[in-house]
Amino acid sequence: MAEELAGKVVVITGGGQGIGAATASALSRLGAKVVIGDLDQVRAKDTVANLDAEALPLDVTDIAGFTEFLDEVERRHGRIDVLINNAGIMPLALLEEESDATTRRQLEINLHAVIHGTREAVKRMRPRRSGHIVNVASFAGKAGFPGAATYCATKHAVVGLSEAVHLELHGSGVRISCVMPAIVRTELASGLGEAKLFKSSRPEDVAGAIVATLRKPRFEVFVPRSVGTMGKLTRLLPRRAGEALARALKADQLLASAAHSPARAEYEARAAESAPGAGTE
Repeated sequence: MAEELAGKVVVITGGGQGIGAATASALSRLGAKVVIGDLDQVRAKDTVANLDAEALPLDVTDIAGFTEFLDEVERRHGRIDVLINNAGIMPLALLEEESDATTRRQLEINLHAVIHGTREAVKRMRPRRSGHIVNVASFAGKAGFPGAATYCATKHAVVGLSEAVHLELHGSGVRISCVMPAIVRTELASGLGEAKLFKSSRPEDVAGAIVATLRKPRFEVFVPRSVGTMGKLTRLLPRRAGEALARALKADQLLASAAHSPARAEYEARAAESAPGAGTE
């Protein structure tokens, strides 16, 4: 039976643009009480301007601040029914070219914040025996792509985190889903070409998949679904054959070739400033 989303209190990190903004819009239209947290309050307030939703400041790398943000949502709405850990960045470079500051920033935003958000959500939801956590990972969490080694590492970790918590939550009444999009045409994908075996998705496509899994929960959510099937088939091949196929399809160049693209300059600059709390002790 499909879950009713009207009246549900939904929190979305990184909700000011892209997948987060599209998801906020989709859920708001369905009657959910949406609260988005974002570092960029100008974009966040623009996003909620025409929605029945709220925007609150959030730096996901400020762990105490992240907890206080969730506390504030509960003070305003009494509970959190859904937490969508969506905030993330994807700086591109070969690993030897990547600065340690960039590595730390990705670990803080893409992984540590997701761990903290998931932990806080479980602590708040388990006593009520109700709730749903959605961790937005990536198809890069199931494979390796040159030019994004640290990004892939963080997304593999989010998939592993979600797998483990899924088992920890068995019988608790709390659900967790791991959403794994391929290329999504947001600012994060600036300068990227098209993959050969599947088309790029729109943020609205990912939002639709998130809404679908909130209504009818499942753990693994691939966008488009075909990438999940392709990934399973590829993993059946011997390593040498799989790598040869990736080279033939130029999948090994998809991210690396965009690493120094002028089309990514604005995004890369924003990503570099995306977490003032990153790297602090």
